[in-house]
Amino acid sequence: MTDLLPTTRTDAFDPPAELLSDPRPLRRMTFADGHRGWLVTSHELARAVLADARFSSRQELRRVVVPRPSVDELQAGKPASPGFFIVMDPPEHTRYRRLLTGQFTVRRINRLLPRIRQIVTEHLDAMRRSGPPADLVPAFALPVPSLVICELLGVPYADRERFQRDTAELLRLDATDEQAGTAMNSLTGYLSGLIEAKRARPSDDLLGGLVAGGELTGAEITGIAFLLLVAGHETTANMLGLGTFALLRHPAQFDALREGRVSVDAAVEELLRYLTVVQFGTTRTAVEDVELGGETITAGESVAVSLPAANRDPARFAGADTLDLAHDASGHLAFGHGVHQCLGQQLARIELRVGFAALAERFPSLRLAVPPEDVPLRGDMAIYGVHRLPVTW
Repeated sequence: MTDLLPTTRTDAFDPPAELLSDPRPLRRMTFADGHRGWLVTSHELARAVLADARFSSRQELRRVVVPRPSVDELQAGKPASPGFFIVMDPPEHTRYRRLLTGQFTVRRINRLLPRIRQIVTEHLDAMRRSGPPADLVPAFALPVPSLVICELLGVPYADRERFQRDTAELLRLDATDEQAGTAMNSLTGYLSGLIEAKRARPSDDLLGGLVAGGELTGAEITGIAFLLLVAGHETTANMLGLGTFALLRHPAQFDALREGRVSVDAAVEELLRYLTVVQFGTTRTAVEDVELGGETITAGESVAVSLPAANRDPARFAGADTLDLAHDASGHLAFGHGVHQCLGQQLARIELRVGFAALAERFPSLRLAVPPEDVPLRGDMAIYGVHRLPVTW
């Protein structure tokens, strides 16, 4: 059996079988660039790696997990661009995170709840007016988080086609160096211009606040905007699309949600655990020798942490391979763990709770408009999901 990261799925909702069938929670793995490192698949060891400061997130130490002749290779071995705090370690990471944490507190995100409900209602109203069938991705799953993150950041929603196109290009596994570079330059150029416009004309939004704060350069704010805009719409959009597909393929679970026999809060946590759209997980590199799971990870060796596999670990979750909205999915790693745990997780949770609850209430007879095998899956993208989801009611 090859020791490259398994990527071939045999089921729309399950990680590759080789990730789940091998009982070893820590095993050798060859990265796409030939580096001999490690693969973690258990929940316990995944948490241990993600919480241990001896495992670095620094961009210059990162290894390419899967063959991807584009963004990863363009950035491999280079220091992080200004503002790209997710590929930095403390204290650089801490400085950026401190400036942003206040924007994503539960209290602040809860203040967005009425507007999120309004956005969801407006899009479901439009979908009903257009009548069945509909493609749930452009009608609902993609525009809802896109509009929310645009309003939070202060990015004109009218420009959504541009940033959605560039983002999609950057997430393609088969994008060429030229295609990825063009998309990266396009998106950073657009955001840089937007930041300069806010400097000339102050705005009451997150990016405007960072500009007014005076602690960051324009390049740093551009990098932050890039991360928040891309992550803020892509991950939640794919959870809405893939999550709806999963519910329609498990109608008893959809009925339980619609009838209120399970809480929407619990349903969202279980869907996050079960689906884990960051399909290749994350990587860390040891900066000193570390004992882990009975092995020695040597300084300089990289570790791929499979979040999808960790979230299906039967040692942590009973019935791990079953979608059961009544499960206790607390402690799942869909948002990561440790100092790099997803900054926007509370925003994502609220969008998913409002979105799934409203969809179940407004469209109780929702069903697929095509055979399930005809739903195109995003196995070709770094963020998993569905490219389209034709539905009727």
